Amino acid sequence: MPVAGVGARQGVLIMLVVPERIIPELIDRACAFGAVESVFGAMARGDARNFPVIREDIGHADALYGFKSGFDRAGLALGLKSGGYWPGNEARGLTNHQSTVCLFDADTGRLKAVVGGNYLTAIRTAAASAVSIAHLSRPDSRVLGMIGAGHQSAFQMRAACEQRDFEKVVGWNLHPEMLSRLADTAAGIGLPFEEASLDELGAQADVIITITSSFAPILKAAQVRPGTHVACMGTDTVGKQEVEAELVARARLFTDEVAQSVSLGECQHAVAAGMIGAGDITEIGAVINGTAPGRRSDDEITLFDGTGVALQDLAVATAALERAQARGKALEVDF
Repeated sequence: MPVAGVGARQGVLIMLVVPERIIPELIDRACAFGAVESVFGAMARGDARNFPVIREDIGHADALYGFKSGFDRAGLALGLKSGGYWPGNEARGLTNHQSTVCLFDADTGRLKAVVGGNYLTAIRTAAASAVSIAHLSRPDSRVLGMIGAGHQSAFQMRAACEQRDFEKVVGWNLHPEMLSRLADTAAGIGLPFEEASLDELGAQADVIITITSSFAPILKAAQVRPGTHVACMGTDTVGKQEVEAELVARARLFTDEVAQSVSLGECQHAVAAGMIGAGDITEIGAVINGTAPGRRSDDEITLFDGTGVALQDLAVATAALERAQARGKALEVDF
């Protein structure tokens, strides 16, 4: 048999390409959930690790650009995601987040595949919050609160609603005219939607997802009632902040990776203020593996700091590649 990534033609390396346009037909929410849950568990066992993130303001088009990379020894997934955030893209009919995943052969270092990363980034981010809801929210949660109504919010809502029997969605956005996205998504799921103030949202919601690009706290500690699960999914850069540090300090804290949580995630501000330390944060993979407790009471506030790690991208990109190959849809390129 030919070595992975090497074609049948003698001496010719075949690189595989999985185009962005076919990713949605390859990866569904269940697949993304399983891939992300599995890799979080691998991280907590020490079988997989992320490498330091590079993320920079390029000084053009107000864009942030960077690289995330890592290696999963168990699955032999080695690679990186290159991409960033271009805030003017929506006006051009493009998504603001632009990403591409490169997968390498772990035995030789050869480039194995290039996989479109835009849809994968959206669905893996939603899968991470869904994993946190499945493992940390109260089973009787009935109201979902959404803070943020951008492109990612629809992915978040659909994934969340597969984890609990929500009866209603309440939402808030800085620009209320964008709330139609939340209303339309909820209607597609079959749930009623209500626009709410932050006070009203916190008073009703059993689970709150924040998915914004804010650099100032939106949700306050006093607005969150006991027993709520909060998934903070928008903070992935130094300086970003969606909830006030007092809420972080009040909650039991979980994250995808502690190192990112304290340096560029939602927990960075509470750490800087001396309210918490790295030892106060549990990797959700440990909860998945059963080596650390999750929610301990119905009154406890749990908070998941979803910083977004390279291994999530590699896990879903590997799944996309495998499915594309199985269906004969991976393009072969001499390389």
